[in-house]
Amino acid sequence: MTEDTPDSLIPYDEIVQEALRAVVGRVLGEIQETGSELPGSHHFYITFKTGAPGVDIPQNLRERFPDEMTIVLQNKFWDLNVTDEGFSVGLSFNQVPAQLAIPFAAITAFVDPAVDFGLQFQATVADMAPEQHEDPENDEAEQGGGPAVSDSEDGSNVVTVDFGKKK
Repeated sequence: MTEDTPDSLIPYDEIVQEALRAVVGRVLGEIQETGSELPGSHHFYITFKTGAPGVDIPQNLRERFPDEMTIVLQNKFWDLNVTDEGFSVGLSFNQVPAQLAIPFAAITAFVDPAVDFGLQFQATVADMAPEQHEDPENDEAEQGGGPAVSDSEDGSNVVTVDFGKKK
């Protein structure tokens, strides 16, 4: 492509983002259908914008994570409910149960470290730059947590879609 390539009248970036978020919905939907049992050593790190429209989390979590938050779905979660628009799930934070509702449009990352798979998304909340945030600290299983998420050296199983806009 050249510098004088015209802007597309087809919103390819939005279409691709929506399709990749549908992957998250399908995976979570299959987990819901199997009684919320994760197969093998699979577990998910899901990062989302806490200020995105439709996000419903307890006020103390919103205050602690004003921009972005990462949750872990592993052994201690309940009431997973997946819809076409998003999902809700029960998690425990410092042994205090909480119900979270997260639209797929608010998700910025989905990682399954058991198989070195990850998706990263463009933020859909306008003018919200990511800030550093604390670890999720939702309670993990007594058996110990899974392996820490780390960047793979070649990024072979991480899909990042970043359509730059001309200024």
